[in-house]
Amino acid sequence: MMTLLGSLLGFLGSLIPELLKLFQSGRDRAHELEILKLQLEQQRLGSADRMEEIRTTNAAIEAVALYKTYATGIGWVDALNGTVRPVIAYAFFALYAALKVIQPDPAMLWSEEDAALFAGIISFYFGQRALQKQQR
Repeated sequence: MMTLLGSLLGFLGSLIPELLKLFQSGRDRAHELEILKLQLEQQRLGSADRMEEIRTTNAAIEAVALYKTYATGIGWVDALNGTVRPVIAYAFFALYAALKVIQPDPAMLWSEEDAALFAGIISFYFGQRALQKQQR
């Protein structure tokens, strides 16, 4: 009986290194697969970053091209061109304020619609400035 048990243990003992090799090989493959997944994810993120960089570069090139049309090289013309929008906004507000002052009913000097209109104009200009600064 001991001989049979010794033979069985010897046979099973010879299988243990091979089983350990198979187990280690499976773990190595799983590890390599995880590394490949991480590399693919990194490449995907790198591609997304590159696309965002390309979009930003294109937006900057477009902005430069748009603003080149405003530059004539003549100092006073460029200065006047830069003041058109603010002067129109100031003139609009001055006209609006003058009309509100000469309005016959002083109780309606600043209605809810007036506040909404004024807030829209101011928000437009400050919002545009904020977006331009953010894009720079």
